[in-house]
Amino acid sequence: MPLMSSQRLKNGTPLLLIAIAAVLLINAAQAQDNAEAGTASGAGNSVQASVFGHLPDGRQVDVYQFTNANGIELRVINYGGIILSLKTPNLAGEFDDIALGFDALEAYLSDEYRQASPYFGAIIGRYGNRIAGGQFSLDEENHSLATNDGSNHLHGGQQGFDKVLWQAEPFANDAGMGLVLRYTSEDGEEGYPGRLETEVTYTLTDNDELMVDYRAVTDKATPINLTQHSYFNLKGEGSDTILDHQLMINAPAFTPVNDTLIPTGEIRPVDGTPFDFTQATPIGERIEQDNEQLAFGGGYDHNFVLARDNAAPDELVVAAKVWEPRSGRMVEVSTTEPAIQFYSGNFLNGVLTGKQGQPYGQRSGFALETQHYPDSPNQAAFPSTILAPGDTYRSRTVYRFSANQNFDE
Repeated sequence: MPLMSSQRLKNGTPLLLIAIAAVLLINAAQAQDNAEAGTASGAGNSVQASVFGHLPDGRQVDVYQFTNANGIELRVINYGGIILSLKTPNLAGEFDDIALGFDALEAYLSDEYRQASPYFGAIIGRYGNRIAGGQFSLDEENHSLATNDGSNHLHGGQQGFDKVLWQAEPFANDAGMGLVLRYTSEDGEEGYPGRLETEVTYTLTDNDELMVDYRAVTDKATPINLTQHSYFNLKGEGSDTILDHQLMINAPAFTPVNDTLIPTGEIRPVDGTPFDFTQATPIGERIEQDNEQLAFGGGYDHNFVLARDNAAPDELVVAAKVWEPRSGRMVEVSTTEPAIQFYSGNFLNGVLTGKQGQPYGQRSGFALETQHYPDSPNQAAFPSTILAPGDTYRSRTVYRFSANQNFDE
């Protein structure tokens, strides 16, 4: 029965006013607690922000934690836009972190990590993948880039987007919650022409999706090929290899490479090769076959040409699906990009130790990097990666997480 205004304490104060005052005090205390913790929440979702560490020059690195209505948890830092962890449920509803990475900033700054260069969870730019000889010509001008992969340029160079501090702004809207990351790459950075203003948005939805949106503008023509370099192990990071994970890639062809992993220019059908993942196949089923392309990559480290058919350039198309039999976890990758790089973690060698205290051995994680083709600035037959002044670079990739009894469920 609700309190009526005629009900009073012995001192004459209406009980309704006492109740209202109590509620206001409780709400104010909760708001203060949330503010002190850097937390915003609503409808079962929450956002938390805290200090993760400091760079050698003293700049602060923050970590942002997002939890959706179903309990999926995403943690991101503004250094490199790195996805630190991603916790999703298995068939039994048990949550595990499926993203390879570290709990401390120092691990990402260590000499061991920089020498290994796995790019765990990072935003890659200006140019994801390789550019032959660190050279390209644009508008009759030759440009020289950093060579950080033998004689080639890889993933933006010595100080790519994976190693810069991004401006970060958390948000919540009807689509979900997430983080807008912004970085301006000045003209000449790592040898690239043009002042490039870049924005990457991570959105965690209540449909158990992680949407990654890329946007960029430039004042001079420049190559751009942004991607996200998370490694996954659907058993949980720190588990054994991903060789039993079943993989489907919606690609009828791939781009063969030379012995330095630069595309030869050929677009080769996957039919009859170890690169045919048009039907779900365990990653390890053919990875040790006697095949020149597998030998060059030490396994899979190749660009797959997606079957986009008549899809519009801004239309999402399913690029790949991966399912792990023991946990039932699945990740489905859709993208507006024309290709995807499948990397089977061939160069992980146990030197780096992850969040569970387990060394990351060979093939303990896989990466699916949506992209344009490698070395496109030097290969006219490949889709162009040149962004011109006045144009806007836009790209979207969506990772959808689920748990299923079988691959086709």
